[in-house]
Amino acid sequence: MTTLEARREQRRATLLAVGVELLGSVGRPAVTVRSVCSRASLTERYFYENFTDRDTFVRTVYREVAEGAREALVTAVGQARRPDERARRAVTAFVELMIDEPARGRVLLTAPFVDPALSTLGMTTMPVFVSVVGEQLESDEVDRQLTATGVVGALTALFTMYLDGGIEVDRQRFVDHCIGVVTSAGRSGRRA
Repeated sequence: MTTLEARREQRRATLLAVGVELLGSVGRPAVTVRSVCSRASLTERYFYENFTDRDTFVRTVYREVAEGAREALVTAVGQARRPDERARRAVTAFVELMIDEPARGRVLLTAPFVDPALSTLGMTTMPVFVSVVGEQLESDEVDRQLTATGVVGALTALFTMYLDGGIEVDRQRFVDHCIGVVTSAGRSGRRA
């Protein structure tokens, strides 16, 4: 027998999954309470049971995706011992999250540019990723921040173009190139 709380959690998970699907779709259909509920086969009552309004819902979807990406990167980096291995594991984890699940990639990378509810949230999330990258670099604090910001910006542009079809290259070559961006930045970020 399913408890009331378990059913509520299941409905919330369904709504969030639909949010990723809608917010991360190629055509970027309007994310409205009605469209979310229709796609989830739930009434608006259940939507408002979990979220106060449409913007809160969209921000929650974004935060869930961003936190999943951050956790994947931290876990991948934590499993490696050498800098080149950390770069490979981090890029591979990010590819698995963003390319294998392109809707998630578009939520994280492009939705902040197209959905007004996310316009400032996207900028507040970037320092989290800059910090994860910066922790892997061997240089002084200023160089770490500068290099990590550049790497995150470069990777964001690469992944965005790849997801939107602007870069047509096989997956392995894409991964290898991104690893090269990270490792060469790590080398140039070191002070002699």
